[in-house]
Amino acid sequence: MHHRHRHHRAMGAAVAATAALLVAGLSGSASAGTAPVDAAPTAAETLRTDAAPPALLEAMQRDLGLDRRQAERRLANEADAGATAGRLRAALGGDFAGAWVRGAESGTLTVATTDAADVAAIEARGAEAKVVRHSLTDLDAAKARMDKAAAGLNTADAPVWYVDTRTNTVVVEAIRPAAAHKLLAAAGVDGSLSRVERRTERPRTFYDLRGGEAYYINNSSRCSIGFPVTKGTQQGFATAGHCGRTGSSTTGSNRVAQGTFQGSIFPGRDMAWVATNSSWTATPYVLGAGGQNVQVTGSTVSPVGASVCRSGSTTGWHCGTVTQHNTSVTYQEGTISPVTRTTVCAEPGDSGGSYISGSQAQGVTSGGSGDCRSGGETFFQPINALLQNYGLTLKTTGDDGGGDDGGEEPGGTWAAGTVYQAGDTVTYGGATYRCLQGHQAYAGWEPPNVPALWQRV
Repeated sequence: MHHRHRHHRAMGAAVAATAALLVAGLSGSASAGTAPVDAAPTAAETLRTDAAPPALLEAMQRDLGLDRRQAERRLANEADAGATAGRLRAALGGDFAGAWVRGAESGTLTVATTDAADVAAIEARGAEAKVVRHSLTDLDAAKARMDKAAAGLNTADAPVWYVDTRTNTVVVEAIRPAAAHKLLAAAGVDGSLSRVERRTERPRTFYDLRGGEAYYINNSSRCSIGFPVTKGTQQGFATAGHCGRTGSSTTGSNRVAQGTFQGSIFPGRDMAWVATNSSWTATPYVLGAGGQNVQVTGSTVSPVGASVCRSGSTTGWHCGTVTQHNTSVTYQEGTISPVTRTTVCAEPGDSGGSYISGSQAQGVTSGGSGDCRSGGETFFQPINALLQNYGLTLKTTGDDGGGDDGGEEPGGTWAAGTVYQAGDTVTYGGATYRCLQGHQAYAGWEPPNVPALWQRV
């Protein structure tokens, strides 16, 4: 549909905003003197990378081998990279084949395309271009066929499959390669599109029955709170579906009566939410090391390669990177999809706990393999899908408004509390905007205020 004008548009859009991006550079802030006083905020400013707490920065330094300045620069670069990738995704249309960051400070953004004519537009944005065979749409479609085929197969011996944008393939990780080939054949996915890798460990969910802290389900098993949320005036928290069934009761780490599971899905997805009683108040924080508060300022999705940290009641803070977004994982109890796969470790009792990049909520711990002594992998249920499914609002430090100057609210379809995905369009104040990065909207993040999240079309 839009193919005819695409290259024209891609070039124009890319060149127009290049200058602004290049001055943003590593620091994530426009160079002094060139920007007008009311300049639009940079991506790093919008996503409040400066709100990353000491505990998170320390865990990044330990787990990713960085010093303090590198950790801070990495978060700013990742914010900028996500915004740039979003703009290029919109400009390239059907050619877009994924984007990822690399380097100790995530200083290099690579954007893949199926058309060599897009290379100049990508490089004009300060990104590296990679010309590949398959578009992201084609890879996602192949993965969707595999998900469908898996429903009729036993995938215990091919427990993990995902879209790997870095190699432009759909990957199946198998304990027995024959099981992977069976899944690919059933889905009609041919060899040019797929790759089979060996793995030895079977992923598992991370709840346990040993007691400890965080919260307890029906006074027995223990999990970790994900993120505090609200639904209208009701307060509560998001967590993993495998932690409890709808109607299960919870008590807090202090063993005080706490709440009830209002909804829970597992397997299929791994999402749930608990409504709490009046003794408990939802705050915009995740528990940090030594009881510190870690601010949550939004839920913008981090790109592949970006840093991500997890807080859990067994192992505390651990960091790693996002390896793949559109992943399916088979546990003993069934298959979960789509989840995000990471290099972060976890252990029993960490389930349901919070994944956060800088100050942006990412998801709740589902399961994985390995442990925090010998290293491992984990999968998280993305938070935006959970919020959208249950009609919840993430509690953020921006909740008390901002963004409204006391005048009349401009008309349009944009609404605070709505979860938007990349590519969605809204109207606001008489203009149309396209979403660049998935997030839940809130006051202060109106489309004209946050060019990192919305592009006027």
